[in-house]
Amino acid sequence: MNKEDQNYHVSVLYQEALEALHIKPDGIYVDCTFGGGGHSRGILKQLNENGRLIAFDQDADAQRNLPEDKRMVFIPQNFKYLQKFLRLYRFPKVDGLLADLGVSSHQFDEADRGFSIRFDGPLDMRMDKRLEITAATLLTNLSEKELVEMFSHYGEVSNAKTLAKHIVANRSVSALANIDAFKNFIAPVVKGNPNKYLAQVFQALRIEVNDELGALKEMLVQLPEVLNESGRAAIITFHSLEDRLVKTFFKQGTFEIEEEHPFLNSTRQNPLINITKKPIVPSERELKENKRSRSAKLRIAEMK
Repeated sequence: MNKEDQNYHVSVLYQEALEALHIKPDGIYVDCTFGGGGHSRGILKQLNENGRLIAFDQDADAQRNLPEDKRMVFIPQNFKYLQKFLRLYRFPKVDGLLADLGVSSHQFDEADRGFSIRFDGPLDMRMDKRLEITAATLLTNLSEKELVEMFSHYGEVSNAKTLAKHIVANRSVSALANIDAFKNFIAPVVKGNPNKYLAQVFQALRIEVNDELGALKEMLVQLPEVLNESGRAAIITFHSLEDRLVKTFFKQGTFEIEEEHPFLNSTRQNPLINITKKPIVPSERELKENKRSRSAKLRIAEMK
C-alpha cells in the first residue's frame, strides 16, 4: 500500500492499477483523479526524464498535494474535458489513463464538504466548488418525480417514493439547513439500517450534484480518440452504477444496446480490447488495512 498520501487519501488497488498501465519510461500518461497524488507519484517513479504525466482534479483541495515535478502537468478541471485539455497542452495521444472514481478520504472527513453522514455541516457535496448546485439546492427545487428517480436510480433507496413525498410535503429552509437537520427531518421515513439508508441517500445526492455518471460516460467515449495503439485505460469504480458503465463500454465500445438480428452480422467494431473479463478486487491484506477499499473494482482495456 502506498503511504505517501495517507493523510489525504489511501490509494486503492495501488500496485494493481500501476501494473495495469504497462508503463513505458518515456510514455505519456493521464491520472484523471489526482486526489492525494498516490497513483500519480507511482506513475512518475516509473517515468524517465522524457516521460510525461497529465493529472486532472476538479477539487481545489487536491492542489495541496502537487509534487514539484517538471514532468507533470496539472489541470484543475473535471476529467470529462479530457480530450479538450490534452489537445490544449499538445498531448493529442497518450499511452495510458488511470481513473480512481472513489470519493477521497479527505472529502469524507472534512465536515464542511457535506459528503459524510458522520459530521454536521452544510448540505453541499460539490466536488468542484465552482458549481452552483448543492445537495440542498436539489432537495429544495427538484419535483417529487425527479426526487424519486434520483433516490431509486442513484441510491437504490427502497422506499424512494415515500422519501420523495415526505421531502416535498415538508421541506423548508430549516429542514435543509445542514446535515443534522436533514437527518432529523427524514428520520420518520428511514427504513432498515439507518446508517446504510442514509449512505444510500447521500450517495444519490452526491452523484446528482456532480453529474458523476454523465462525466464518466463523457470520459469513456473519448478513450478511443486519446489512446495510442496498445495504450491502456485502468478504471477503479466503487459502486455498481459506475462499474456497469465501464464494463459495458470496455466490452462493446459503446453504451448502446445492439439488438441481435438472425440474418445480419454486426458491423460495429469495438476499438478496445477488454482485458478484464472479471474485475480485479482488493486483496485480503488491503481489505484489512483499508476498509474503504471493500467495494473497489478495477477494469482494464487496451486500444487495438
